[in-house]
Amino acid sequence: MVTEARPMPVSSTGVLKSYKSKLVSADEAVSVIKSGDRIAVHSNCSFPLTLIKALVNRKDELTDVHLIHALSVGELPYLKPGMEKHFIHDSFFMGAEARKAVGDGRANFIPIYLFEFPLLAKRGEIRFNVALVHLSPPDEHGFCSFGVEVGLIKTATEYADVVIAQINPNMPRALGDSFIHINKIDYIVEVDEPIFELAQGEKNLSDEMKKIYSDIGSHIAGLIEDRSTLQMGIGVIPDSVLNFLGDKKDLGVHSEMFSDGLINLVERGIVTNRYKGLHPGKIVAGFALGTKRLYDFIDNNPLIEFHPQEYVNDPFIVSQNKKMVAINSAIEVDITGQVCSDSLGPKLFSGFGGQVDFIRGAARSEGGKPIIALPSATKDFSISRIVSQLKPGAGVVTNRADVHYVVTEYGVAYLHGKTIRERVTSLIAIAHPKFRDELTEYAKNLKYI
Repeated sequence: MVTEARPMPVSSTGVLKSYKSKLVSADEAVSVIKSGDRIAVHSNCSFPLTLIKALVNRKDELTDVHLIHALSVGELPYLKPGMEKHFIHDSFFMGAEARKAVGDGRANFIPIYLFEFPLLAKRGEIRFNVALVHLSPPDEHGFCSFGVEVGLIKTATEYADVVIAQINPNMPRALGDSFIHINKIDYIVEVDEPIFELAQGEKNLSDEMKKIYSDIGSHIAGLIEDRSTLQMGIGVIPDSVLNFLGDKKDLGVHSEMFSDGLINLVERGIVTNRYKGLHPGKIVAGFALGTKRLYDFIDNNPLIEFHPQEYVNDPFIVSQNKKMVAINSAIEVDITGQVCSDSLGPKLFSGFGGQVDFIRGAARSEGGKPIIALPSATKDFSISRIVSQLKPGAGVVTNRADVHYVVTEYGVAYLHGKTIRERVTSLIAIAHPKFRDELTEYAKNLKYI
């Protein structure tokens, strides 16, 4: 949340009058929602909990209400067992609560590339009856910012029949293609509550695992040239990379999201965005996941532009940045280069996210480098993550033809344009030594090597 709550601007009489005419309680606002409605819900750290709680209070009046969103931070009360009689969550990227609900059959999963999700609304494939959003206060011209999550909600909101906004003085005023005018909002609910925080990286890592992630970060940093533009996915690996970029010059950022680790690189003059192919001088992203420090950094900062995800993640747009480096993680990679990053066998775990969007965009960038990174084994070193074959039922998120670089703590394997024999040899070389013999035996039995 920003340092001080931003008061409602009063310099425009017309804006103030329009604003006040839409003010209602949370209970009044959600009373317009009907059984069978499909609702776009603001995702990530912008989750509109006040509106959601008011909606859940109406559960006995409602059936078959679909709540559609990606990863959301905070409590999800409509996912409790028994709520599926009233609410159905359609998730296209799962956190822990949604993962359990999907696994129990109490919620649904939508497999889709991140840049294509907003297009479902634009093309009419999903009709959103209502959008529940979490916004900054309007400026003197009546424009509210979508704050720390613009990419997945802005387009859905534009095509929703009814827009219900909780307006919060703590929501950063993020700049870019990130605004909605109060004339487009049907109901306004004022709240004054902290913005959810989600620090990146994993807690309680052993010293051994910290060393592994550090080695992975070091290997990836070695692939990054001066004047590169970076995309960093979610998790501990992208943050590990940031620790090794101190000697780089004039880096840029065009990423589906970013977190606190980026701030130090900006303050040290390492990220300048000077040589980007698109939006030079600007950090471009769809959303942010982080802490209050990050939200203060974002607030009214002309260095940063947020845009809808169908723009940020479009592989054609991504590719227009020279030396585009895409850094994404995986659950497992087989020895031919197939990448699973959304499931544990048939058990759905997360979602497609922007991995394929940026892998393909970086591949088409002049001097681009698409990177998949993962530890060579699980935390207890009992299971290899470079595998002979993906688990039965595992989803192939990034196929072997799209993969260029695979990185573990043991090094870098470059696969693009390589034969199966070359791929297998390279991937076994960066597997954990404990599993190399069995991977080699498997490959020999199949005549791969």
